[in-house]
Amino acid sequence: MTTVDSYFPNVLLRSEAASALQKILSKIMAGKEIVPVSGYRSMKEQIAIYQNSLRDNGEAFTNQFVALPGHSEHQTGLAIDLGQNQKKIDFIRPNFPYEGICGDFRKVTPDFGFVERYPKEKETITGIAHEPWHFRYVGYPHSRIMVEHSLTLEEYVNFIKSYREDDRLLYSQEQNTAIEVYYVPALKSETTIIIPEQSAYQISGNNVDGFIITIRRKVNGQI
Repeated sequence: MTTVDSYFPNVLLRSEAASALQKILSKIMAGKEIVPVSGYRSMKEQIAIYQNSLRDNGEAFTNQFVALPGHSEHQTGLAIDLGQNQKKIDFIRPNFPYEGICGDFRKVTPDFGFVERYPKEKETITGIAHEPWHFRYVGYPHSRIMVEHSLTLEEYVNFIKSYREDDRLLYSQEQNTAIEVYYVPALKSETTIIIPEQSAYQISGNNVDGFIITIRRKVNGQI
């Protein structure tokens, strides 16, 4: 895990997510207007947050805004809660509006691999209340595809299943690079995934039944 901001040494993310977040904040020249509130949490920390919320806020509130221990995205190190810098910041529900510097943040997040994880009017799909402060690193181009199609992560996992090795989703072909995305179902014994030579690739399990493959393939002799 890596520190997100030297002024907040206890807020951690996995290195790839922390790097992407820092690039976003630098691009929009956020300065200290946006602060990291909560990043990676251990099981012990999530248990304490859940129990404290039950005590202080009650069961109905907690079930809306605090994940059960073992079910929180914060435990992956890929999720971050952000807040607009103000005198008092609510740890559970930090203020992160859709205008101003926070709106600027939202406009560029998909280009760096982040998405707003729990959008409004998607509660029945995510099972979580609208959380405008909670962002999840999914990587590029997945973030951009999700935003362009208005998909949550749950919907995206199903969406990408329609693209297989012989019918890949070609997201872009720019600067001598073609980005292709497709799904490979997991077999009971072992699953073989064939990657083209001289290609950069990423293989991600979908935690359900298969793998999402991302390939950056060279065009005109470059990767």
